Amino acid sequence: MDPQVAPRDAELTAFLDAIYHAHHYDFRSYSEASLMRRLRNALLHFKVPSLPRLQDKMLRDPGMFTELLRFLTVQVSDMFRDPIYFRALRTEVVPYLRTYAALKIWVAGCATGEEAYSLAILLREEGLLERTLIYATDINPEALRTAQDGVYDTERLARFSENYQLAGGKGSLADYYSAAYGGALLDRRLRDAIVFSDHSLATDSAFAEVQLVSCRNVLIYFERDLQERALRLLTESLCRKGFLGLGAKETLRFTTLAPRFRECDAEARIWQLL
Repeated sequence: MDPQVAPRDAELTAFLDAIYHAHHYDFRSYSEASLMRRLRNALLHFKVPSLPRLQDKMLRDPGMFTELLRFLTVQVSDMFRDPIYFRALRTEVVPYLRTYAALKIWVAGCATGEEAYSLAILLREEGLLERTLIYATDINPEALRTAQDGVYDTERLARFSENYQLAGGKGSLADYYSAAYGGALLDRRLRDAIVFSDHSLATDSAFAEVQLVSCRNVLIYFERDLQERALRLLTESLCRKGFLGLGAKETLRFTTLAPRFRECDAEARIWQLL
Protein backbone atom coordinates (compact mmCIF):
# COMPACT_ATOMS: atom_id res chain seq x y z
CA MET A 1 0.00 0.00 0.00
CA ASP A 2 1.35 3.45 -0.93
CA PRO A 3 2.08 5.74 2.02
CA GLN A 4 -0.27 8.69 2.30
CA VAL A 5 0.24 12.28 3.40
CA ALA A 6 -2.91 14.01 4.58
CA PRO A 7 -3.55 17.68 3.75
CA ARG A 8 -2.41 20.22 6.32
CA ASP A 9 -3.92 18.21 9.19
CA ALA A 10 -2.69 17.46 12.69
CA GLU A 11 -0.10 14.93 11.51
CA LEU A 12 1.53 17.25 8.99
CA THR A 13 1.42 20.19 11.40
CA ALA A 14 3.03 18.09 14.14
CA PHE A 15 5.72 16.87 11.72
CA LEU A 16 6.66 20.39 10.60
CA ASP A 17 6.61 21.64 14.19
CA ALA A 18 8.96 18.79 15.18
CA ILE A 19 11.41 19.78 12.44
CA TYR A 20 11.30 23.40 13.56
CA HIS A 21 11.86 22.70 17.25
CA ALA A 22 14.45 19.94 16.79
CA HIS A 23 16.45 21.36 13.89
CA HIS A 24 15.39 25.04 13.57
CA TYR A 25 14.28 24.70 9.94
CA ASP A 26 10.92 26.30 9.30
CA PHE A 27 8.81 24.64 6.58
CA ARG A 28 5.51 25.53 8.21
CA SER A 29 4.60 28.11 5.55
CA TYR A 30 5.76 26.12 2.56
CA SER A 31 3.30 25.22 -0.19
CA GLU A 32 1.09 22.33 0.88
CA ALA A 33 1.11 20.73 -2.57
CA SER A 34 4.89 20.82 -2.78
CA LEU A 35 5.30 19.45 0.74
CA MET A 36 2.87 16.60 0.10
CA ARG A 37 4.67 15.58 -3.07
CA ARG A 38 8.09 15.66 -1.42
CA LEU A 39 7.00 13.90 1.74
CA ARG A 40 5.43 11.06 -0.22
CA ASN A 41 8.83 10.49 -1.81
CA ALA A 42 10.49 10.68 1.62
CA LEU A 43 8.13 8.07 3.07
CA LEU A 44 8.96 5.71 0.22
CA HIS A 45 12.69 6.36 0.56
CA PHE A 46 12.79 5.75 4.32
CA LYS A 47 10.36 2.81 4.03
CA VAL A 48 7.92 4.10 6.63
CA PRO A 49 4.11 4.13 6.21
CA SER A 50 3.16 7.48 7.76
CA LEU A 51 4.35 10.90 8.89
CA PRO A 52 4.18 10.01 12.62
CA ARG A 53 6.51 7.08 11.96
CA LEU A 54 8.85 9.29 9.94
CA GLN A 55 8.76 11.92 12.69
CA ASP A 56 9.61 9.30 15.31
CA LYS A 57 12.49 8.00 13.19
CA MET A 58 13.83 11.52 12.68
CA LEU A 59 13.72 12.37 16.39
CA ARG A 60 15.39 9.10 17.37
CA ASP A 61 18.16 9.53 14.81
CA PRO A 62 19.15 13.21 14.45
CA GLY A 63 21.71 12.27 11.82
CA MET A 64 19.04 11.28 9.32
CA PHE A 65 17.72 14.83 9.11
CA THR A 66 20.43 15.79 6.61
CA GLU A 67 19.15 13.05 4.32
CA LEU A 68 15.54 14.09 4.90
CA LEU A 69 16.45 17.66 4.01
CA ARG A 70 17.20 16.50 0.46
CA PHE A 71 13.49 15.81 0.03
CA LEU A 72 12.34 19.10 1.52
CA THR A 73 14.54 21.46 -0.48
CA VAL A 74 15.26 22.07 -4.16
CA GLN A 75 18.84 21.01 -4.82
CA VAL A 76 19.50 20.96 -8.54
CA SER A 77 19.25 23.66 -11.18
CA ASP A 78 20.99 24.23 -14.51
CA MET A 79 23.64 26.70 -15.50
CA PHE A 80 22.05 29.60 -17.40
CA ARG A 81 18.58 28.18 -16.73
CA ASP A 82 15.96 30.26 -18.57
CA PRO A 83 18.49 31.88 -20.95
CA ILE A 84 16.18 34.84 -21.58
CA TYR A 85 16.79 35.90 -17.98
CA PHE A 86 20.56 36.06 -18.45
CA ARG A 87 20.22 37.83 -21.81
CA ALA A 88 18.12 40.48 -20.10
CA LEU A 89 20.70 40.85 -17.34
CA ARG A 90 23.36 41.50 -19.98
CA THR A 91 21.38 44.07 -21.90
CA GLU A 92 19.28 45.80 -19.25
CA VAL A 93 20.99 45.36 -15.87
CA VAL A 94 24.72 45.27 -16.62
CA PRO A 95 24.75 48.88 -17.90
CA TYR A 96 23.55 50.00 -14.45
CA LEU A 97 26.00 47.73 -12.67
CA ARG A 98 28.89 49.29 -14.59
CA THR A 99 28.27 52.57 -12.75
CA TYR A 100 29.34 51.06 -9.39
CA ALA A 101 32.95 50.88 -8.26
CA ALA A 102 32.16 47.74 -6.25
CA LEU A 103 29.27 45.32 -6.64
CA LYS A 104 27.45 42.94 -4.34
CA ILE A 105 24.99 40.38 -5.67
CA TRP A 106 22.84 37.93 -3.73
CA VAL A 107 21.68 34.59 -5.13
CA ALA A 108 19.01 33.47 -2.64
CA GLY A 109 18.18 29.78 -2.67
CA CYS A 110 21.29 28.89 -4.65
CA ALA A 111 20.88 25.08 -4.31
CA THR A 112 24.00 23.43 -5.72
CA GLY A 113 25.40 26.67 -7.13
CA GLU A 114 24.66 26.59 -10.86
CA GLU A 115 23.07 30.05 -10.96
CA ALA A 116 25.81 31.68 -8.90
CA TYR A 117 28.46 30.36 -11.28
CA SER A 118 26.39 31.42 -14.29
CA LEU A 119 26.28 34.97 -12.94
CA ALA A 120 30.02 34.87 -12.27
CA ILE A 121 30.68 33.86 -15.89
CA LEU A 122 28.36 36.59 -17.21
CA LEU A 123 30.04 39.23 -15.05
CA ARG A 124 33.49 38.06 -16.08
CA GLU A 125 32.56 38.40 -19.75
CA GLU A 126 31.24 41.89 -19.04
CA GLY A 127 34.44 42.89 -17.23
CA LEU A 128 32.76 43.22 -13.83
CA LEU A 129 33.73 40.09 -11.91
CA GLU A 130 36.91 41.52 -10.38
CA ARG A 131 34.89 44.16 -8.55
CA THR A 132 32.01 41.86 -7.60
CA LEU A 133 31.23 39.77 -4.53
CA ILE A 134 28.45 37.21 -4.99
CA TYR A 135 26.65 35.92 -1.91
CA ALA A 136 25.05 32.54 -2.63
CA THR A 137 22.82 31.20 0.14
CA ASP A 138 20.71 28.16 0.83
CA ILE A 139 19.33 26.26 3.83
CA ASN A 140 20.73 22.89 2.76
CA PRO A 141 24.34 22.35 3.96
CA GLU A 142 24.82 19.36 1.67
CA ALA A 143 23.82 21.41 -1.38
CA LEU A 144 26.15 24.22 -0.28
CA ARG A 145 29.07 21.78 -0.05
CA THR A 146 28.38 20.67 -3.61
CA ALA A 147 28.23 24.30 -4.70
CA GLN A 148 31.54 25.11 -3.01
CA ASP A 149 33.23 22.18 -4.74
CA GLY A 150 32.18 23.55 -8.13
CA VAL A 151 32.20 20.12 -9.78
CA TYR A 152 29.32 19.02 -12.03
CA ASP A 153 28.61 15.82 -13.94
CA THR A 154 29.96 15.89 -17.48
CA GLU A 155 26.64 14.53 -18.78
CA ARG A 156 25.03 17.86 -17.86
CA LEU A 157 27.51 19.95 -19.84
CA ALA A 158 25.71 19.75 -23.18
CA ARG A 159 22.59 21.32 -21.68
CA PHE A 160 24.67 23.88 -19.78
CA SER A 161 26.52 24.83 -22.99
CA GLU A 162 23.30 25.18 -24.98
CA ASN A 163 21.83 27.45 -22.30
CA TYR A 164 25.04 29.50 -22.22
CA GLN A 165 24.91 30.15 -25.96
CA LEU A 166 21.20 31.04 -25.85
CA ALA A 167 21.95 33.40 -22.96
CA GLY A 168 24.34 35.41 -25.13
CA GLY A 169 27.60 33.79 -24.08
CA LYS A 170 30.60 35.44 -25.67
CA GLY A 171 32.81 32.37 -25.99
CA SER A 172 32.58 28.71 -25.12
CA LEU A 173 31.45 27.37 -21.76
CA ALA A 174 34.44 25.02 -21.99
CA ASP A 175 36.61 28.09 -21.32
CA TYR A 176 35.38 28.03 -17.73
CA TYR A 177 35.94 24.43 -16.63
CA SER A 178 38.40 21.57 -16.81
CA ALA A 179 37.93 17.82 -16.52
CA ALA A 180 38.62 16.64 -12.97
CA TYR A 181 37.35 14.08 -10.46
CA GLY A 182 35.21 12.45 -13.11
CA GLY A 183 33.37 15.70 -13.71
CA ALA A 184 33.76 19.31 -14.81
CA LEU A 185 35.67 21.48 -12.33
CA LEU A 186 34.79 25.15 -12.66
CA ASP A 187 37.49 27.80 -12.89
CA ARG A 188 38.87 28.76 -9.48
CA ARG A 189 38.56 32.44 -10.38
CA LEU A 190 34.79 32.02 -10.57
CA ARG A 191 34.63 30.29 -7.19
CA ASP A 192 36.84 32.94 -5.57
CA ALA A 193 34.20 35.58 -6.34
CA ILE A 194 31.43 33.67 -4.52
CA VAL A 195 30.73 33.31 -0.80
CA PHE A 196 28.48 30.34 -0.09
CA SER A 197 26.63 30.46 3.23
CA ASP A 198 23.58 29.26 5.12
CA HIS A 199 20.54 31.55 5.11
CA SER A 200 16.79 30.97 5.44
CA LEU A 201 14.23 33.24 3.83
CA ALA A 202 11.72 31.87 6.34
CA THR A 203 13.56 32.81 9.54
CA ASP A 204 16.65 34.96 8.88
CA SER A 205 17.02 38.68 8.22
CA ALA A 206 18.73 40.80 5.58
CA PHE A 207 22.50 40.68 5.86
CA ALA A 208 23.89 42.97 3.15
CA GLU A 209 23.02 45.79 0.77
CA VAL A 210 23.28 44.57 -2.80
CA GLN A 211 22.73 45.88 -6.32
CA LEU A 212 21.07 42.69 -7.58
CA VAL A 213 19.10 39.93 -5.89
CA SER A 214 18.42 36.81 -7.92
CA CYS A 215 15.85 34.61 -6.20
CA ARG A 216 14.43 32.34 -8.85
CA ASN A 217 12.14 29.34 -8.49
CA VAL A 218 12.09 29.60 -4.72
CA LEU A 219 8.90 31.54 -3.98
CA ILE A 220 6.78 28.99 -5.84
CA TYR A 221 7.37 26.60 -2.93
CA PHE A 222 6.03 29.09 -0.35
CA GLU A 223 2.53 29.92 0.81
CA ARG A 224 1.42 33.52 0.31
CA ASP A 225 2.44 34.79 3.75
CA LEU A 226 5.94 33.39 3.42
CA GLN A 227 6.20 34.76 -0.12
CA GLU A 228 5.45 38.23 1.26
CA ARG A 229 8.00 37.81 4.06
CA ALA A 230 10.67 36.67 1.63
CA LEU A 231 9.96 39.50 -0.82
CA ARG A 232 10.17 42.07 1.99
CA LEU A 233 13.51 40.61 2.99
CA LEU A 234 14.83 40.70 -0.57
CA THR A 235 13.61 44.28 -0.98
CA GLU A 236 15.29 45.36 2.27
CA SER A 237 18.55 43.97 0.88
CA LEU A 238 18.48 46.08 -2.28
CA CYS A 239 20.16 49.44 -2.61
CA ARG A 240 18.23 52.25 -4.26
CA LYS A 241 17.64 51.42 -7.95
CA GLY A 242 18.72 47.84 -7.29
CA PHE A 243 17.33 44.92 -9.31
CA LEU A 244 15.29 41.88 -8.33
CA GLY A 245 15.13 38.80 -10.53
CA LEU A 246 12.47 36.10 -9.99
CA GLY A 247 11.64 32.78 -11.62
CA ALA A 248 9.60 32.31 -14.77
CA LYS A 249 6.45 31.44 -12.79
CA GLU A 250 6.95 34.08 -10.08
CA THR A 251 5.89 37.71 -9.98
CA LEU A 252 5.78 40.86 -7.90
CA ARG A 253 2.39 41.72 -9.34
CA PHE A 254 -0.47 41.57 -6.87
CA THR A 255 1.93 41.80 -3.90
CA THR A 256 2.09 44.67 -1.42
CA LEU A 257 5.61 45.46 -2.65
CA ALA A 258 4.70 45.94 -6.30
CA PRO A 259 4.31 49.78 -6.01
CA ARG A 260 7.93 50.04 -4.89
CA PHE A 261 9.25 48.61 -8.17
CA ARG A 262 9.12 49.24 -11.88
CA GLU A 263 8.88 46.26 -14.19
CA CYS A 264 12.17 46.25 -16.02
CA ASP A 265 11.58 43.18 -18.18
CA ALA A 266 8.26 41.39 -17.86
CA GLU A 267 9.26 38.30 -19.82
CA ALA A 268 12.55 37.84 -17.97
CA ARG A 269 10.90 38.61 -14.60
CA ILE A 270 13.26 41.45 -13.63
CA TRP A 271 12.18 44.47 -11.54
CA GLN A 272 14.00 47.59 -10.44
CA LEU A 273 13.48 49.23 -7.06
CA LEU A 274 12.26 52.81 -7.35
